[in-house]
Amino acid sequence: MLVPPERGNDWLGLDSRPLPVEAALAWAQLPSCGAAVCFTGTVRDHAEGRRGVEWLEYEAYAEQVQPRLEAIAADARSRWPDIGRLVLLHRSGRLLLSEVAVVAVVSTPHRDDAFAGARFAIDALKHTVPIWKRESWEGGQSWGTGAQPISGVGATGRGSCSQAGREQ
Repeated sequence: MLVPPERGNDWLGLDSRPLPVEAALAWAQLPSCGAAVCFTGTVRDHAEGRRGVEWLEYEAYAEQVQPRLEAIAADARSRWPDIGRLVLLHRSGRLLLSEVAVVAVVSTPHRDDAFAGARFAIDALKHTVPIWKRESWEGGQSWGTGAQPISGVGATGRGSCSQAGREQ
């Protein structure tokens, strides 16, 4: 099971067991931070053009997940230097409907930066971390819709991480 780090302010990981959402939010809260934004992505019963989704299976290039998560955390901290704690956790393996697949939590002194930092973190994870999903629905099985090529953190182009930066 994923447990918070004993040192540092980034909790990053990949695990096949259920994600500790409540523990992640509690860990991110600090006396210096008045805001903590928690995003969870859950398995839903449909995808684009696919009704009756029954389960998802996540597969990862495990050796590259941690370095990419670390790069996202570093990039987020450079954009929002007041980030107190940052959590990025993702499941692997088969998940059933309503199970949590991903958690992103960012705490900051103020809500605007917490929302922006959490949005950046989850978008960067989706664009740069080599994790893919296979869907099973009433019509068959296949890799998930909306798949995109994996890019580097800070890559340029439409929809890339660099576009999710701080808004003034």
